[in-house]
Amino acid sequence: MSEPSSSAAIAFEALLALAAERGASDLHLKDGRPPILRISGQVHYMDRPAMTSGEIAALADTVMDDRLRAHLAERGDADLSCAIGTGDRFRINVYRERGRTGLAARRVSRDIPSFGDLHMPRESMERICKARQGLVLFSGVAGSGKSTSIAACIDAVNAERACHIVTLEDPIEYLFEDKKAFIHQREIGTDVVSFEAALPALLREDPDVVLVGEMRTAESLEGALRAAVTSRLVFTTLHAMRAPAAIARILDLAGPRDQQRVREGVANTLVAVVCQQLVPAIDPNVARVPATEVMFATASIRKAIREGEDERLSALISAGGEAGMHDMTQDLARLVQEEWVEPKAAYEAAPNAEALKMIIRGIGFQKGTLR
Repeated sequence: MSEPSSSAAIAFEALLALAAERGASDLHLKDGRPPILRISGQVHYMDRPAMTSGEIAALADTVMDDRLRAHLAERGDADLSCAIGTGDRFRINVYRERGRTGLAARRVSRDIPSFGDLHMPRESMERICKARQGLVLFSGVAGSGKSTSIAACIDAVNAERACHIVTLEDPIEYLFEDKKAFIHQREIGTDVVSFEAALPALLREDPDVVLVGEMRTAESLEGALRAAVTSRLVFTTLHAMRAPAAIARILDLAGPRDQQRVREGVANTLVAVVCQQLVPAIDPNVARVPATEVMFATASIRKAIREGEDERLSALISAGGEAGMHDMTQDLARLVQEEWVEPKAAYEAAPNAEALKMIIRGIGFQKGTLR
């Protein structure tokens, strides 16, 4: 899209450039509405005429090829990534709703951020990246920063370890440059048909570290576990708000017949689960900061997963500070203590607002004791 060849391409690139200039994380185009920006988590309508479905479809068409057009026609949506002349990159989803075309574009940073840039728990992240094999799960809702956190992990491994990294992404978001590692990035739909088709072949490519963009099916779960079992370090994502829910989601993917076998596989290979959500920050120069829950695969965690005692996981995480673990409530309390977020914002994000209020009021809340 760096050399637009039509008025629609020029208009779309200008719109994306304006979104980047205004610091928007997302641009939304909806029939009957002006373009919509999400800035620091808040929705803002641009001072422009309402767009029609036809206009949105014309803009979307400038960044799609025949394969994506066919996918949109057959499935009702299409994912892609593109770069514009300013160097800004966007992850774009084109979709149909009520017979009309809609579009969502998420801006992807040109630079791969560090753990410090992201305000992620540095010690936990560095510990994860030093693992030589096993399964690392990042979980959270859409837009919670999972892809960015994994990109930071991949780049940290890239900087520290001479190895072969292979990514399977839908679509490719961050572009990695070889450092100590050498990296192959494969895009679903462009380089390979699907995650399920790519994963069996991937093990023949001699990877040391693997990124599977998202586990969506039993087949992608099976492929990720197989890679982790065969001495690879595997990063992947799930949609779950808490670490126990991430384990439950894996079991849902496995189906009722394979529950115990998958429990054994996860218990044997798991390195860590990192759950995250973004919370509005006090600092005007920082839009949002991540609140995280980190579960490491200690002996107690492995035993609980293997034996189906998932109800014990939350308590083990909360009590696992010495093992590097913390739950979401504890991390929100830390963010309040360190004056990263307002108490009100923390309460709204908390899985248990009353428990958080008790910590903030001073029960078990001593400076320096949280993470």
